[in-house]
Amino acid sequence: ETTYLKLTNRGAPPLGVVEVFFSCPVVKVLKPISLLKAGKIKRIRGIAYCTRMSPHTANRLTDSARALLNKAIPDIYIYTDHYKGAESGKSPGFALSLVAESTTGMLVSAECVAQAGDVPEDVGLNAAKLLFQEIARGGCVDSLNQHVMMLLMVLGTEDVSKLSVGSLTPYSVEFLRHIRDFFGVTFKVKADAATSTVLLTCK
Repeated sequence: ETTYLKLTNRGAPPLGVVEVFFSCPVVKVLKPISLLKAGKIKRIRGIAYCTRMSPHTANRLTDSARALLNKAIPDIYIYTDHYKGAESGKSPGFALSLVAESTTGMLVSAECVAQAGDVPEDVGLNAAKLLFQEIARGGCVDSLNQHVMMLLMVLGTEDVSKLSVGSLTPYSVEFLRHIRDFFGVTFKVKADAATSTVLLTCK
């Protein structure tokens, strides 16, 4: 059995409905994590989508993001996805998700979703800027997924797990307190001034 993920419906707020089908085999044991080297960014991938709008909207998102991203790296590919009818919900909208992959296999992501009054060019540019900010933070995981990695470290086998992250977000700091209270596990946190990153260790 393999892991399977399929997006069947995509919708924008407030009346959009998202439907995702996910299947994976049962994982009996989580292995210890050791992610210490972020590496250098070698490629960027993304998906620009729009619902109940002109398909050209996704192209405008892509063009504005690439205008900034191509200044840093040539290997960029952004897919465009247009949803209409029953699979698009009842609200128009658009967004851009970007993922940067490093030479060590680390993934850093960023996303920008249109708000009322936004134009595709601004959303695409903001998504690219957010991705650059996440890369500049350093570490092996982006700020939005710091807490996910912490949870996996706690739920793993009784061995040492290590993770290099950028500066801890307020949410991550509070999450560390929850881990201490619910699991009785305290992380060792060590700042690395040379790389402006933080090394998290738990056992």
